[in-house]
Amino acid sequence: MKRFDIDGLGEKLLRKFAGNSSRRSFLTKLGATIVAAPAFPLLPVSRANAATKDRSPEAKTAFARNAQTKDDTKCDYWRYCAIDGSLCSCCGGGMSSCPPGAEPSPVSWVGTCINPDDGKAYLIAYRDCCGKSACGQCGCDNTDRETQLYMPQLNNNVIWCFGTKSMEYHCSTAVLIGKAS
Repeated sequence: MKRFDIDGLGEKLLRKFAGNSSRRSFLTKLGATIVAAPAFPLLPVSRANAATKDRSPEAKTAFARNAQTKDDTKCDYWRYCAIDGSLCSCCGGGMSSCPPGAEPSPVSWVGTCINPDDGKAYLIAYRDCCGKSACGQCGCDNTDRETQLYMPQLNNNVIWCFGTKSMEYHCSTAVLIGKAS
């Protein structure tokens, strides 16, 4: 009976590999991989399952299960799933408008909220109103689907008053952008 020589087989394979490749080709392939790796997150993502996403009560977040559509001065109003701050609807403004004397920030953060009446997801832009002292009424801190601070455009823990005459925060609005698809 002949013994299987694993060392001899390994040596034979490595010698064949070394004879057919070079360090330069290995370094070329490694360099190309390192250069191309940061571009992978930019590639298109299949959204085929977005339309079939499970929006049943069991799949919803705690906020979405308890959201209501009647009173926009309450923190559980469906558009406020990712709002952080005082509601402008309690501070002399509206759900999507700043009160007199306050100016909307030129930038906003976004959230995707589910309307309990139709079960559909909508894109909401949250914008701080600036230039007046803090309202301090109807303070909400909803973090439904909140994104970490390394993506500040989606995070609600930032005062967004930069770019206005005054960096003083007053209240926050929730503007309906459209259906999320």
